[in-house]
Amino acid sequence: MADKRTEDNLFYFCILLEYIARKTANRRSDVIRYFDRNDVRREMCLAEINRELTFDQVAAALIADYRIARGDFDTIRECSYTIPSVISIGRLYQQLVLDVCEDEDYGQAVIDVFSSFISDEIADYNSDIYYRNPDYLKQSFLEGRLLE
Repeated sequence: MADKRTEDNLFYFCILLEYIARKTANRRSDVIRYFDRNDVRREMCLAEINRELTFDQVAAALIADYRIARGDFDTIRECSYTIPSVISIGRLYQQLVLDVCEDEDYGQAVIDVFSSFISDEIADYNSDIYYRNPDYLKQSFLEGRLLE
């Protein structure tokens, strides 16, 4: 079970990944591919310091440092409804990572969640997946498909 500091740092990093994905028009799975498990751990540790900066500043630095290329995955333009905030989506990812994490390896759990099919499902703001019960998301993730 994660302590409060770990949960907060995980939350920040999940928000940051969502922010970078929107800013660079990439799938979340494409963004996370730039990071290995040690990178994720390092960025989670730096979250306490990075919170003093704006998301724009931190995102710009990570985009440059990791050479994150611009994509063509625009979830905002195609959305017919109110777009969930990066904070709301970050909270959803944080909860899912905490739910599926084994052995407190949060770095690997972040990679696993953001690399999975469920990441594109969450990014489809025209669907109802964002509003689903967290346990539904966990079970779907574990099954490797959305449950009926």
